[in-house]
Parts: sequence; structure tokens; C-alpha cells
Amino acid sequence: MNRPFVLLSAAMSIDGYLDDATDERLVLSNADDWDRVDEVRAGCDAILVGANTIRRDNPRLVIRSQRRRARRVAAGLPADPIKVTLTRSGDLDPEAAFFTVGDGLKLVYGDLDEALADLARRGVARLMVEGGSTVHTEFLTRDLADELHLVVAPFFVGDSDAPRFVRDGRFPWTPARPATLAQVRAIGNVVLHRYLLSQSEVDRHWLTAAVELSRNCPPSSTAFAVGAVVVDARGEVITTGYSRETDDRVHAEEAALAKLDPADPRLATATLYSSLEPCSRRASRPRTCTQLILDAGIPRVVFALREPPTFVDGQGAELLTEAGVTVTERPDLGDAVRQVNDALT
Repeated sequence: MNRPFVLLSAAMSIDGYLDDATDERLVLSNADDWDRVDEVRAGCDAILVGANTIRRDNPRLVIRSQRRRARRVAAGLPADPIKVTLTRSGDLDPEAAFFTVGDGLKLVYGDLDEALADLARRGVARLMVEGGSTVHTEFLTRDLADELHLVVAPFFVGDSDAPRFVRDGRFPWTPARPATLAQVRAIGNVVLHRYLLSQSEVDRHWLTAAVELSRNCPPSSTAFAVGAVVVDARGEVITTGYSRETDDRVHAEEAALAKLDPADPRLATATLYSSLEPCSRRASRPRTCTQLILDAGIPRVVFALREPPTFVDGQGAELLTEAGVTVTERPDLGDAVRQVNDALT
């Protein structure tokens, strides 16, 4: 499905509730976190909430900061993101703030697939989803979310009649395949957890880490600066390495794999992230990095930039693919690799 990038955002109690069961709205956040949410909203093209959220909370869904509104307008965007809701019954109050506050576009859909497809056609690249329980559950159980911002408030609700963050369902993220925790940050007395959910965002995260690692490489006029990170199936880093880490000839993938027992069972389901395509020809060692990866039995490799023909013509990606390794190239991070190696590329 062609769809926007989807970012889910929610605040909940320690025991997972979005609200209590009373008619008064439960405050789960603070002024600093509301400002963070406003900043995130300002970076999105559209904001989606479910019909029950409109009925219960009557959200305005606009950018509060005048500075952020002005910044959007200066960039040729509307002051506020498009407002989006889902309802099968169509039972919505036309006087709700969703419709009456702000001059931006308001869209109502009866089906999630229809909504995502139409938003993509309209050029919406980044969609923020702010609840409630039914909407979050559908996005998550159908694996339609790329990132989750989850704020935890420092108290319990303890009432099964209150709405929870999600309903019962079968979720793709399990103890065997957890989401990737990218950030934990205290904001006053609440805590933000930022999880990466889609494979694309997980790859971006670890490949960015490999690029940053490459900045540690001692300078060289005869070899590239490369970083490598090996991550197991549960999303845990099991080893890292960078060019010239232990001697002036060692490559990043070589340095990383040398720190592991070749029989380490985690390698059989791991992913190796390298800022540069693994080498397929070298004179300084008996085995290339491509061969080291194959010998280690690593089934998946992700890299940002093809090896430039500065020193040799690389065929690492092709050789790995021919051997049955799943190879993913992320050229969107290529400029960062070129910047690290600007004297050689």
C-alpha cells in the first residue's frame, strides 16, 4: 500500500490508560510535553484522530505556537496540518472543534485503507495519529505504523472501565521481535519513549549509528572511513567496528566480527549494517569483508553507499545477493557517508 509515514502519539498512565472513566478529561502530560507535541505536529502534513476522540475530547488539532505556524507558512505550507478522522456511522457534531477551529482542510473517511490511499494521493508524506484506543489498535495490529511516541505519566488509573492505550489484538511486536527503542527522555515528571516500528525506520536508525561510528576512524588517504553495527533478531547490538580500529588495515566489518565467536548463534538471524558496501576485493587480507559476512552466516546486510571506484570496483552487494543474503541499499543516507569520506569520494 502506498501510504504516508505514520507516527503514533499517545500519553498514558503507568497502567496503560489514556483517560479515566469520569466525564472530566484526565491530564496525563505537562506544558513542556505539550510543547514537544506541538513541535511534532508542526512537522506533519496531517493529524488523524478517531471519531470517539472527537466526541469525548473535542480536540482542536491545531498548531499552538505562532512561531511554528509562521515557519510553516514561510515554507509554503498551511498554518495547520490537515485534520483527518475515521467514522463508520458519520455521527459527528458539525460544531465540534475539529470542524470549526482553524482554516485548514478537514477530511472524514469511513475506512482506514481509503484514508491512507487518499492522503498519499493528496501528497501527505507524514501523518500523525493521536488516538484513541480503536484507532491505535488498528494501525498497530495491521502493521501500518512507522514510529510511536509514548509518554508515561507517573500515576495509576486502575479502572477497567477507562480507555486503554490499545485494545486486545495480535500485534507484530512480540518478545521474540520487539520494537526498537530509539529514545527515552524525562520531560518534567513524565517520560517519553520513542519506538521505531517499521523495518525501514529500524534500518535508518542502525545505519545512522554505523555512519556516526565511522567518524571515529583514524584518517587515511588510501582507505575509506566505514562503520559497522551488527544487530541480533531482538534488536540488540551484538558488536560494532570501524575502519582502522585495531590496526591500519582492518576494515569495519572485519573489526566487528573479530569480536565475536564465529559460532555465536545470534549471527544466524542478525543484520549487519555498514555505512559502505562491504568490500569484495582487497590485497591486505586473505578474506574480503563480503567473504567474512558469508562465513559468519549473517542473512541480511544493509548499507548506505556503494563502494566508490576510487581504489577498486566493488561487487559486494552482487556477491552477497548471489549467495542468498538479503541486501538492502539505503541511498538516502549516502550523502552522510560521502561527507565523512569527502577527501576520497
